[in-house]
Amino acid sequence: MTAEIGENAPEFSLEDQFGQTIELSRLLESKPVALVFFPLAFTGICTGELCELRDNLAMFDDAGVELVAISVNNKATLREFAEREGYSFTLLGDFWPHGEVAQKYGVFLEGPGIATRATFVIGRDGVIAAKFVNAPGEARDLTAYREAIAAVS
Repeated sequence: MTAEIGENAPEFSLEDQFGQTIELSRLLESKPVALVFFPLAFTGICTGELCELRDNLAMFDDAGVELVAISVNNKATLREFAEREGYSFTLLGDFWPHGEVAQKYGVFLEGPGIATRATFVIGRDGVIAAKFVNAPGEARDLTAYREAIAAVS
């Protein structure tokens, strides 16, 4: 079962790279959220994608959308990853139970134990306004983010 456009986004509570508990419902109190699931920190395509988002963060800020990236890595790994690459956006660890949030969204790949590349843009009402999914080895296009963000702007 996958989370689809027009449905309520599955609620979650995860720790960020600083060990702070982040809840989707709390994020949505102030602005729409773009959830960016990525397979693993410190891998080529994931690093490239997140660096592209870092370099285009104004696109999210200008639209009033909170960018949040999620992987199955633990918070210590995500903190090092964020510091090394200069990410100022939130990274969440879907570490334990392993991949539980990715499973709720229907984007967890059992074999390798990672999330596929999936993006969900969620309106302040908690409803999924846009979604796009790419295979683990296929980088997302920045244009897809612009189109998805437009769905909540």
